[in-house]
Amino acid sequence: MNEKMAQSPQSDSVEWRDDGVHYLRAVTDMADHCLVVTNEAIYTHKGIKLVEKGLRIDSRMYERLALYPLRYPVDWHLSTDHLVDVAELEATAREQCRTVELLQRLVRSIGDAERLLAPVRGIVLAPRIAFKLTVMREQRHELFIHSLQMSMVAIYLALQSGRTERECVPLATAALLHDLGMLYMDPAWTDASYRLTGEERKQLVAHSVTSMLMVRSADTYSQAVELAILEHHERMDGSGYPRGVQGRNISAMGQVLMLAEVIAAFFEKFPELPGQRLSLMLRMNHQRYPAPLVQIILPLLYDEIEPGMPLPPLQAEVGHSVNALAAAFQMWATLSQAFPALWQSMPDHQAAVFVDAGIGQLQKQLAEAGAHPDQQTDLWSCLRDDAQGMKELALVNREALWQLQSIVDKCLQQWPSVSRRENAVDAAVAQWCEACMQIQPDQSAQMPPVLQAP
Repeated sequence: MNEKMAQSPQSDSVEWRDDGVHYLRAVTDMADHCLVVTNEAIYTHKGIKLVEKGLRIDSRMYERLALYPLRYPVDWHLSTDHLVDVAELEATAREQCRTVELLQRLVRSIGDAERLLAPVRGIVLAPRIAFKLTVMREQRHELFIHSLQMSMVAIYLALQSGRTERECVPLATAALLHDLGMLYMDPAWTDASYRLTGEERKQLVAHSVTSMLMVRSADTYSQAVELAILEHHERMDGSGYPRGVQGRNISAMGQVLMLAEVIAAFFEKFPELPGQRLSLMLRMNHQRYPAPLVQIILPLLYDEIEPGMPLPPLQAEVGHSVNALAAAFQMWATLSQAFPALWQSMPDHQAAVFVDAGIGQLQKQLAEAGAHPDQQTDLWSCLRDDAQGMKELALVNREALWQLQSIVDKCLQQWPSVSRRENAVDAAVAQWCEACMQIQPDQSAQMPPVLQAP
């Protein structure tokens, strides 16, 4: 499909090529079980007619539609029964408030589910956006539910910050539409064991831009909604993406969305102790998230440890994670000792500078929490028979391993040339990243030989 150039709400030039093969696959697969009809003929960008008006689409048409660049995005030509509408959004959100633990906590705190649902009723769904949400509901249902739950969290944070229900409508809209760009990625990436390619990492980083551009193309929503969608993965300290802007330059709605995304994701991805784990992460990363909003959510993340939790699994997990962290830190220290003098100031070694700074920051956080691997020998002797303390230590280590993986992922995303090992420093960075990627979160897993601590 045709290339599109657009200006972001902050006047940064961004490029989005709407190839959409994964989205096209989702649309045609959906058409096997939903009625999808062309409401006008589909042409290639050279004017060749591919599909007549009034024909039903199904998965057999995928190859024909994917073979040539189309004049316009495929869903501009299509209609379907049972489009997602506001009534369905409200009904689904109401059911989620009754059955999902996170939303149950929000309702108990705010006192009435209707306050959370009222802004949902104000959302406007442009036809092309409703079609995309329908594809998401049918083909990526977990993403549809995530987007709706994130909307409810965003509404809660905004209401508790003093916004009116009416003022929450644009925020609920932005949260609902923030991940439309994920429809253009291979669904395989959602598998925890799947390793993204360099190109897929770029797509993942760019999905907030893609989402913003799709919302803009609907010519329905405000610039504030577009900007919040663009910013939902930014961080207050400038460590987010796609633009790496800092807190003072992130819109108020963008700040709500960045925290709402993290809250919803933790409760979806971590069924065991999600509240306590999220509380720990927010406290360890207080510089990344808007403090007034964090203070709103922290009281809801109460202690979730059950009495009588068996100690052996906790002890095994802590032992595994301490060894993994210590080995990763030691491996980097050993590798970096061989770097040339003044390597931090050399322009060809910015990936190594990033990794070095990330490891330093992570070690500082652990030391301040009293949980650095060098400190955990004494902690182990004090806590080995204390389930409460051992669980807290396990959660600290889980967060540290997650941050370690984040350093690896961002390094490979920002400097894909590292994988080519064009110089000795890049080769060392690649070796360290590959070793860290072998760490298994399972507490029973063995350390990969390359990361065995000396």
